Amino acid sequence: MGTLMCGIVAARVDGGAAPYLLRALTLLEYRGYDSAGVAIVTEDASTAVIRSVGRVGGLTTDVAAWSGAPLTGLGIGHTRWATHGAVTTGNAHPHRDCTGRISVAHNGIIENHRALRQELEADGHAFASDVDSEVVCHLIEDHLESSGDLLRSVHAATRRLEGSWALVVTDADTGRLVAAAHHSPLIVASSAIGDFVTSDIGAIADWVDEYRTLVDGDIVELADELVWTRDGQRTAAPQAALCPFTSAALERGSHADYMAKEIDEQPAIAARILDDLVPHIADGSLWRSLEAPAFERIAVLGCGTSLNAGRVIARAFGALGGIPTVSVVASEASETILDPGTLILALSQSGETADILRALDQLEPVSAGLVAVTNNPASSVARRAASVVDCNAGPEIGVAATKTFVAQVITGVAVAVSALVATGRIDRSRAADLTDDLRRLPDLLAQALEVSKGVVPGIVDEVLDRSGFIFLGRGPGVVFAEEGALKLKEISYRWAEHYPAGELKHGPLALVDQGTPVIVVDNGDPRLASNLSEVAARGGRVITIGGAGSTIPAVGMSMSRPLVGGMDRWGPLEAVVPLQLFARELALRLGLDVDKPRNLAKSVTVE
Repeated sequence: MGTLMCGIVAARVDGGAAPYLLRALTLLEYRGYDSAGVAIVTEDASTAVIRSVGRVGGLTTDVAAWSGAPLTGLGIGHTRWATHGAVTTGNAHPHRDCTGRISVAHNGIIENHRALRQELEADGHAFASDVDSEVVCHLIEDHLESSGDLLRSVHAATRRLEGSWALVVTDADTGRLVAAAHHSPLIVASSAIGDFVTSDIGAIADWVDEYRTLVDGDIVELADELVWTRDGQRTAAPQAALCPFTSAALERGSHADYMAKEIDEQPAIAARILDDLVPHIADGSLWRSLEAPAFERIAVLGCGTSLNAGRVIARAFGALGGIPTVSVVASEASETILDPGTLILALSQSGETADILRALDQLEPVSAGLVAVTNNPASSVARRAASVVDCNAGPEIGVAATKTFVAQVITGVAVAVSALVATGRIDRSRAADLTDDLRRLPDLLAQALEVSKGVVPGIVDEVLDRSGFIFLGRGPGVVFAEEGALKLKEISYRWAEHYPAGELKHGPLALVDQGTPVIVVDNGDPRLASNLSEVAARGGRVITIGGAGSTIPAVGMSMSRPLVGGMDRWGPLEAVVPLQLFARELALRLGLDVDKPRNLAKSVTVE
């Protein structure tokens, strides 16, 4: 089957398309992939399809070695993350039809591909791969034979498809380029250089100032003028959005890896977010600006790190305002029944997470409304929502989320405080105290960075040979323990589990023996002492992240002035910094790529 947040790019430029395609594919590497390829129309109206298993660097070498007809300025490229079909050159994108005239790159999944393949093979089509995406080539081939028009043929072919797709299609005979989207992100952009299509604006940010987003059912031909169609009818192109950053923001600079860069950026990101939001929190204007509906309950919806961030935000609503809350694992949303008056906060750093979008199909019709909390305000989740909260973290390249977690939490908690004062659940004086606490977060994060960088490497030395780790917390510390365990699993591939510390004696204590690393998020809960005694008595290696006297004294309690507003009620956010650094340091010592962990992609656009 198709693809898991693979990368798509297409170019229609003067001169040669190859340098643009290869540069864009390099910028898309962070999304996770195992093969890459390009299909570039040649001057003799054929197509050079060059594909490679492995990194884009190998593909670049292969393109440079091309000895056929000269390459033109029209081509498409793709990075594939396999979900079905072996990682082989034959299964890599782009794919071609039987004649070699049509080339296609596809993100998403064609759910009825088996039936279509059987039908097409019965009609004499020969397939060259095991992947679902190839059926699109042959469907277009069939329709092109009768209609003679690429745009009409793509429209007819997509009407036969079930599932999700972002498609770029070239016709070598006519030099035409068409893009289509349904439940998978795709944008088009034009500039003085030429026309581009991509699944990620960062891939083409060097060459364009603005872009337009395809919505479900859009099919667009990139010609001298954009030919925009929706559900088969010609329509005006949507309003362009400004490119949010340049590709320079995707460079890692002097840092050894993107994860290090993004961890280091967290204090500055926190300060930037708060500079924007603080004036609008305590008076309720931040919430009122969202024009969200009235609510009696909050449901946070997410996956992975975004779900953890949502749980922190939910705790702020509950602990500070007495609002009943529930957290929903998006992939299990079909089992969830929402109470009347429940407002959904959907968290997705990419805004394209397939599990979130499918969950909204089930939950949104019975909810009070939907607020999207995302780092991509032009995304599919954002377009579904009545209100959008931009996390404003900037581009995040490392697959394991770090700065987007911090940005989601800060933004979400600011919204929660503003909502509570705007709806009369707390008074302005209380909201002002909470806002003062939020102002301290950049300094708290900076202190955590400084302390952790000095202490964490020595701790990793002591536990490098351990195969399993336990993370513990109490109250608001539990979700940070969960995030720490997730980070360790994602990039070090070591077993890690998290538990509320009080649950140790109900089973998990059996895992503790001599030297077992037990990482504890110590937010000052007095009950932790007895839990840690249970660990120490069985030989466990206790590593505490907390205030003064902790193994890693990185939490704000070690600073001189206590928190006055009650930020401790929803969690010690700065504790995430040593947890991130611990996971990164362990992975590096094991010789692993912390930016591109195995089996994972940056954002998951299939269920």
